[in-house]
Amino acid sequence: MESLKGNHTRVTEFLLAAISPTWQSQAILFVIFLLVYAATLVGNTLIMVTVGSDPRLRTPMYFLLGNLSFLDLCYSTVTAPKMLVDFLAEKRSISFEACMAQLFFLHFVGAAEMFLLTVMAYDRYVAICKPLHYPSIMNRQLCSWLVAASWTGGFIHSTVQTILTMRLPFCGPNQVDNFFCDVPPVIKLACTDIYVIELLMVSNSGLISTSCFIILVTSYATILVKIRSPEGRRKALNVCASHLTVVTLFFGPCIFIYARPFSTFSVDKLVSVLYNIITPMLNPLIYTLRNKDVKSAMGKLRSKDVISDGKMAM
Repeated sequence: MESLKGNHTRVTEFLLAAISPTWQSQAILFVIFLLVYAATLVGNTLIMVTVGSDPRLRTPMYFLLGNLSFLDLCYSTVTAPKMLVDFLAEKRSISFEACMAQLFFLHFVGAAEMFLLTVMAYDRYVAICKPLHYPSIMNRQLCSWLVAASWTGGFIHSTVQTILTMRLPFCGPNQVDNFFCDVPPVIKLACTDIYVIELLMVSNSGLISTSCFIILVTSYATILVKIRSPEGRRKALNVCASHLTVVTLFFGPCIFIYARPFSTFSVDKLVSVLYNIITPMLNPLIYTLRNKDVKSAMGKLRSKDVISDGKMAM
């Protein structure tokens, strides 16, 4: 604590909660989440390298997929390294400044990913429902603008959330009821009435996550309705299935956490682990296992590496 005028104090660090109460289980979880984080790094990096190296994948769909993998990698990196260190630490503390930085980048990347997933749904809508006009509509320039708009929207959203949080007075308890700094558990520690701030933040985060989810589901439903033939509908469903899986895994927990008043439930930590640690790892698996082009490109990339290694050995 830091002393301020008027016999008040300001919190200089926060204490993060443990996922498990015992040292043995903490050690086991450290190994599990280390493997998960490593798989997240490798999987998303592999998709970015594959999309960037194969000329056949230089299309709007794969350009957006590469950006999604980059966001997933960043999103997981905001919380996972600190969580892994805390598994082995006796005191799980984070400075006030680092906490605010973590909160900022978490919402920055998270909101940008929400907007990007919405853009990807629009891309699939145009590709399936307007195939003849697809090249002219989803050109490279528009895709770049849409990706830039996703990042800009995430930045604006996160800036609002962070400024509202930083302006609150923190002068008493400093135990964050989660393994990372997020808006709901942090603002509960403020030494003031947070009712108005809570409404503003629920309106912000909750509205974004819920609106994007509704737009996504509506777009996929429109695709299936507009396709009349059973065979065409089957192919469309196969194309959109991976997107629907990602949407469900990502938006479901976000809506549960942010689209309600910031009351605490025992399941909140488990839900936080799902959308912060597990989902960024699953996205590469979902897209590669259901996409023949990506799997083929990865196979060719691996063959090139093998041939290159063989020449070096000679």
